[in-house]
Amino acid sequence: MLRTTAGFDRIGEENAFAVLARATALAAEGRDIINLGIGQPDFKTPAHIVEAAIKALKDGHHGYTPANGLLATREAVARRTLTTTGVEVSPENIMIVPGGKVTMFAAILIFGEPGAEILYPDPGFPIYRSMIEFTGAMPVPVPIREENGFAFSAEETLALITPRTRLLILNSPANPTGGVTPRSEIEKLVNGLVAYPHVAIMSDEIYDVMTYDGEEHCSLLSFPQIRDRLIVLNGWSKTWAMTGWRMGWSIWPNSKESGQLYDKVRKLAVNCWSCVNAPSQFAGIAAIDGPQDDVEKMCKAFDNRRKIVVDGLGSLPGISCTTPKGAFYAFPNVRETGWPAKQLAAALLDEAGVALIGGPDFGILGEGYIRLSYANSEENILRAIERIEKFLTK
Repeated sequence: MLRTTAGFDRIGEENAFAVLARATALAAEGRDIINLGIGQPDFKTPAHIVEAAIKALKDGHHGYTPANGLLATREAVARRTLTTTGVEVSPENIMIVPGGKVTMFAAILIFGEPGAEILYPDPGFPIYRSMIEFTGAMPVPVPIREENGFAFSAEETLALITPRTRLLILNSPANPTGGVTPRSEIEKLVNGLVAYPHVAIMSDEIYDVMTYDGEEHCSLLSFPQIRDRLIVLNGWSKTWAMTGWRMGWSIWPNSKESGQLYDKVRKLAVNCWSCVNAPSQFAGIAAIDGPQDDVEKMCKAFDNRRKIVVDGLGSLPGISCTTPKGAFYAFPNVRETGWPAKQLAAALLDEAGVALIGGPDFGILGEGYIRLSYANSEENILRAIERIEKFLTK
């Protein structure tokens, strides 16, 4: 028998893809499946972005690009960052990477090793914990609580830091809960982190434009006192409906105090993915610099669907739903149904034809919840809620 490293025995998965595969298989058998499981906009990539990629191909952009991305792409990200956060970032601190997960992989790989501790949100994106365990580091969950509106608590987070803590992962607006942490709480956290200069921070801001009810996204870039140890994750997938293009960006410090993090991740790119393909990068420039009408339409549609989801779920027996303030997910509480969350999600798929994700797939504190993605049409959301009601009342 071949012998592999222990890290691969610890690595996990993102169960949303397993649910997608199961839903696809059922649909192939002729079942009518409503998929509210996958975190993917149901809109097409805007036409001007697609045309930019086609033009790049026709213009002969077929070769390697720099490992850190085309300068023009990095300059576009710098412009966008200034527009959305008010913070100037040098293109020399920006990495163009093949999707958002790559930044998670790189940051956790750089800081994770046996004996180290990495803090991550729970419930949170499952790849955080999976990658932490892969490196041999100790995963330390930061509780994300419904009674706090699914925002993280600065006090609770700071209390978990020890001399072994290497990295703190934050996510707002958040997957899977839709929580948005207010600026006041982020300020408390940043002020507290001043006392822990050995802790790096990775802020996952992939849903930055998707906030509702007057909430505003607060980027960690707004705080110069932590810039020398801050990694910001962002990308094109959610904002411009470009999930399949595999286009992400991240902002890294590269000072001596930071340990030249940017140079480390650039070397990782050279050794791993080499570069991001040129046509996608030209599409990325068009997304940032082109009209944003489609983005605004998508966000308005998500907001309308969000209201339908909250009202609909709140009317179901045994289910309550805190109103999500960001992203395109709801994280309803299903404890009163009497069902364990993963069993309920599996039964709803098999018996009601509605694909959802059980809360435990997002962490220890996910039990009692399911994740519903409202990146689907209003018609399908209403049909799904009807099916869930019939299942619960049969």
